[in-house]
Amino acid sequence: MAVEALAGIAEMGGPVVMLLIAMSLVGMALVLAKIWHFMRAGVGRHGALERALARWDAGERQPALEAAGAASSHLALLSVTAMQAATQPGADTPALRARLTGLAAERIAALSGGLRVLDSIAQIAPLLGLFGTVLGMIEAFQGLQAAGSAVDPSALAGGIWVALLTTAVGLAVAMPASLLMTWFDGRIAREAQMAEKVIDTVLCAGLGAPQCALRAARLSAGVAHA
Repeated sequence: MAVEALAGIAEMGGPVVMLLIAMSLVGMALVLAKIWHFMRAGVGRHGALERALARWDAGERQPALEAAGAASSHLALLSVTAMQAATQPGADTPALRARLTGLAAERIAALSGGLRVLDSIAQIAPLLGLFGTVLGMIEAFQGLQAAGSAVDPSALAGGIWVALLTTAVGLAVAMPASLLMTWFDGRIAREAQMAEKVIDTVLCAGLGAPQCALRAARLSAGVAHA
């Protein structure tokens, strides 16, 4: 039944609606793939890492390292690398922080893969729908001009609502894509914040109290802003 309804809408709306339906299918497949990716990466599951960081702050270096390595989060590798490096002399050097920041950026970038396509669908779908409506209105008024004085109002109305159908389909595709894109962006932003927390918490153990207090305040401000 649903397939027949989609086929009817595509037939009435023409190639523009067919293209929009194809875009919606691509977007749906991408959303399902990203949800599966996030689940496999352990996005949002920070409990084990939080406990590992708490142990690290308490001075329990080896238990913290083991707890971080056993975490199911994709940030476990970052945590283990930071903890191992922090035990070396001169841990909090600009070079080490840059290396850890680069590793964190790599993990976050992996989560963003494919989302540009979803963002493009959210932006292009309403424009494409409007384009189809304009084409349909041109066709409807061409028919009105050709009919001369023998205008059939029902035929004109039918041509107009079919033209407006493409805008409705475009908006129906764009709105959920935009909402899902916002949701994905929010999850990724929280993962980036967690990665920064891991780096600062681990490296802060080797710093003096003033520097630690400054970075803790910055982290707290970031959490409040999010």
